[in-house]
Amino acid sequence: MTPTTETMVGIGGAAESTDMVLNIGPQHPSTHGVLRLKLVLDGERITHAEPVIGYMHRGAEKLFEARDYRQIIMLANRHDWLSAFSNELGVVLAVERMLGMEVPERAVWLRTLLAELNRVLNHLMFLGSYPLELGGITPIFYAFREREELQHVMEEISGGRMHYMFNRVGGLKEDLPAGWTSRARAAVADVRSRMDRFDDLVLGNEIFRGRTRGVGRLTPEAVHAYGVSGPIGRASGVDFDLRRDEPYLAYGDLQDTLKVVTRQEGDCLARFECLLEQTHNALELADACLDRLAELPPGPVNQRLPKVLKAPEGHTYAWTENPLGINGYYLVSKGEKTPYRLKLRSASYNNIQALTELLPGTLVADMVAILGSMFFVVGDIDK
Repeated sequence: MTPTTETMVGIGGAAESTDMVLNIGPQHPSTHGVLRLKLVLDGERITHAEPVIGYMHRGAEKLFEARDYRQIIMLANRHDWLSAFSNELGVVLAVERMLGMEVPERAVWLRTLLAELNRVLNHLMFLGSYPLELGGITPIFYAFREREELQHVMEEISGGRMHYMFNRVGGLKEDLPAGWTSRARAAVADVRSRMDRFDDLVLGNEIFRGRTRGVGRLTPEAVHAYGVSGPIGRASGVDFDLRRDEPYLAYGDLQDTLKVVTRQEGDCLARFECLLEQTHNALELADACLDRLAELPPGPVNQRLPKVLKAPEGHTYAWTENPLGINGYYLVSKGEKTPYRLKLRSASYNNIQALTELLPGTLVADMVAILGSMFFVVGDIDK
């Protein structure tokens, strides 16, 4: 009789507890941007999350050192492509502080107005795209219609559609076109009159609320630990806004209009609610700026600068409340026409770190809802 060998083949019980590594991205820039998430899964649950950044790194901080103080505005303009005006603003405020330069009053109020219009443009993009990521296609069409209204007036004043290049050291590029304030006021009124669409279409949608309520809770302790700021931090109950707490531009005179929107829940729904309510308030601030500009007498909107602009030797730090959170600019000068060092602290870079805290313990199905609620721009992470 021929001997037989018996072989048993099976996966065994150990396979049930084997972790799987899943790469999300890197994606095309027309999505959130080229961000990669390295997830470790136990079944359908995320046990570990690591954001992998750097796919869009352009070396802007190094390029700052090889450009003069007029040219660096162009580089700073682009890292958060939804907040171009606000990005420019932080750089010129830092340089003006180094120079001890006073900016004309009309330029101060105009900068405040344009910063708030830029805030609305930024927020409208996320108010439309976040529901889209969860399956709701309609809000993005409304968001883009409102954006176009404001884009028209921003493009008229600056000549740029996304990258305005309207700030200058000492003020603004040029004065307003004739009748621009009336057209801006009409655009703000039109957008405000239709903002309730987002309340009805999004916040009133039980599917949206079911996908976001109680999902991705970020604690105040995590907000402080990771340096999270802006609407994401305030949605977790961290009541901090530079426009109120360390006023710059004309925000000190707008305290009666300025409303710092907070929530306590810290979940995806709270972050969306903060963003939406903050958009309403930005439109009110824009109206207040237009009222003040109507009272001001005609005057210059910039200072005359020398042909070669040099900042004195020293260092300074300027920070602003950008649409996505706090942007900081640490400027070091050796007395030359180019910065010795200009370090950029961008809001998205800090905010995205919180994903390592938010994603573990959640289901893969909730990952998109959490990721979309962080309201980041990848260029702002990679700089």
